[in-house]
Amino acid sequence: MSDPFGYLFGGESLLVGTLLPFILVLAVVVFVHEMGHFIVGRLCGIGVQAFSIGFGPELIGYTARNGTRWKLCAIPLGGYVKFVGDLNAASAPDGQGVAAMSEAERKVAFPAQPVWKRAATVFAGPAFNFLLTIAILSFFFASYGRMVADPTIAEVNAGSPAAIAGFKPGDRFINVEGSEITTFSDVQRIVNGRSGDELSFTVERDGREVELKAVPELMEQTDALGNKIKLGVIGVTITRDTGNYRTVEYSPLESVGAAVVETGHIISRTGTFMKRLVMGREDKCQLGGPVKIANMAGQAAQHGFEWLVQLIAMLSVGIGLFNLFPLPPLDGGHLVIYAGEAVLGRPVPVAVQELFFRLGFFVVIGFMGFVFYNDLFGC
Repeated sequence: MSDPFGYLFGGESLLVGTLLPFILVLAVVVFVHEMGHFIVGRLCGIGVQAFSIGFGPELIGYTARNGTRWKLCAIPLGGYVKFVGDLNAASAPDGQGVAAMSEAERKVAFPAQPVWKRAATVFAGPAFNFLLTIAILSFFFASYGRMVADPTIAEVNAGSPAAIAGFKPGDRFINVEGSEITTFSDVQRIVNGRSGDELSFTVERDGREVELKAVPELMEQTDALGNKIKLGVIGVTITRDTGNYRTVEYSPLESVGAAVVETGHIISRTGTFMKRLVMGREDKCQLGGPVKIANMAGQAAQHGFEWLVQLIAMLSVGIGLFNLFPLPPLDGGHLVIYAGEAVLGRPVPVAVQELFFRLGFFVVIGFMGFVFYNDLFGC
């Protein structure tokens, strides 16, 4: 290594070029998530003992007048809000501790709150992640508009699923699997995540509607950051030469609506991917953990700050959705317990909660181990 200083501290170095962008991206997403818990919890009258970005030893922090300890910890892979009455950072209820509290302390203790307040506080974390994505996309749509392409085919690749199905240049997509098509990205959104599935297409050809069926095949492509990804394709292309591309401009209000719709599409695609992954129908190499996210953050930073902000938007919605999985210690696991409590009309038995928490904890740890192994050795 001829220049160890440059390797560590240069603009494209491991520290400045990869780790710092990674920490920035993750810190923003985690801060917004935990701030959701904090704000709604405080609005519900729940006391907060600690607000932490990161885990492990505290690096810096201070204690506010209301007793909340705000801190930054050494391991930047997450964060937590510890409410009064929580046993630990995962918000496991401290039953014995609550029983020993005074009446004033129980009034602000998390486990002593009505189930709707606890559920609202827990759901607020993922909800704020979705709101962050909507806010970022709204800003970009309002500031720059969005480049879209009309869903008209310019070329059909020989031997492709589209060629086999009978697609022809000039065909205009009208409907795919019951969804109305207005832009070519609408087609991609459906087809990219459905490799191996037979899909129904309606196209307009010479003024009449034609029904076609095609099975997308998995193809490796390179995304805007240079990463290799595998997506379902049917083998049709459009080019700028056809004049299909146009820029859609949005008013501030319209940009919010478009951002909400796009965030919904992202959530839907992610949910479909996870479902197909569990069924063994998706490439596990597409699932990344901290190492992959760090590499993407570094690549985005090299493209500019705007790319980094867009990565924050994509990661935020992913983190929000992941936290809604119905497994403790994730937010979704707590919501399952609260739903059970609401149905039963009384708290779920402690023994059942503990068993559910332990099983969920091992599943989550196993999943995290899988993605980390996947990052390092799997692909």
